[in-house]
Amino acid sequence: MSASRQLGITSTIPVEVALAGGWTPVDLNNRFVTYPDPEGLVRRAEEQGLPRTLCAWIKGMYAWCLEHPEVGALVGVTRGDCSNTHALMELLSRAGRRVVPFDYPAQNDPQAMASAIQRLAQQLGAGLERAEAIRRELVPLRADLERLDRLTWQEGKVSGGENHLWLVSASDFDGDHQDFARRLSRFLDQAEARAPRRHPVRLGLLGVPPIISGLHETLEELGAGVVFNEVPRQFAMLDGEQASVDSLAEQYARYTYPYEVGARLADIKREALRRRLDGLIHYTQSFCWRQMQDLVLRRELGLPLLTLEGDQYAPVDGRTRLRLEAFVEVLG
Repeated sequence: MSASRQLGITSTIPVEVALAGGWTPVDLNNRFVTYPDPEGLVRRAEEQGLPRTLCAWIKGMYAWCLEHPEVGALVGVTRGDCSNTHALMELLSRAGRRVVPFDYPAQNDPQAMASAIQRLAQQLGAGLERAEAIRRELVPLRADLERLDRLTWQEGKVSGGENHLWLVSASDFDGDHQDFARRLSRFLDQAEARAPRRHPVRLGLLGVPPIISGLHETLEELGAGVVFNEVPRQFAMLDGEQASVDSLAEQYARYTYPYEVGARLADIKREALRRRLDGLIHYTQSFCWRQMQDLVLRRELGLPLLTLEGDQYAPVDGRTRLRLEAFVEVLG
């Protein structure tokens, strides 16, 4: 990869625009959590002076960027994601990185989204016609991701953990969407040949991707299967039963994560019914403002809900396992 064309992103952005500008997208969250020593990154960020009472994802992304100067430019999602991104971008700007802010509109309005995409395209030197062409080129890849999702919740041939990893990686397609498409196609061919697995308890996992490792696998050991990964599915821009979109503006206006919780509620309720969910787990990150949305989810979703909070990157601990086991037993 060319050093000058690697583009770090702090959350899902209209990746088609980055590709149209000749950039290689690099999702900093994925790089942090797949780093050989994520805990070490957090520790180095704290040694640099970042506070203990700060989201571990922010600290991990900051330290990872300091170790990878080849990622010379970054897009920070400064509205619609994490409230700490503003300060993160300030720090990285002073470390010599080119920083491009991207704001999702306050409401999921296609016209406002079109204006935001146009501003991003100007910043990244991308043509909108080329970006729309790439959107159309990615349709078969997104259709394969939809197929993967159905192999999870309809056929039981793809585990919840596998589903999570593939969908969450769709934010940047691991830096190479063509190679990603080939690997996904091979995986799907293998998965199709598997015998189906049926879980006595069907769960949905809500909220930001968990920093707790092995959560899906632990639930499977306890007799439950995650058949709905809410936010990773949104990262992958899956339509489900919805009609196909006709523009980037429409596609990213349908993306529920950056907007108020009402858009998420409608999506979760629809998918809970479609996937026959028995219960929900809401993962929240320590020191994150989205923890407050737990109140709304509990009041309005109408399904048993267990809230888990995570702080540092770590495997499922004994206390969390006991809580999960009790929740699964109640649902079973």
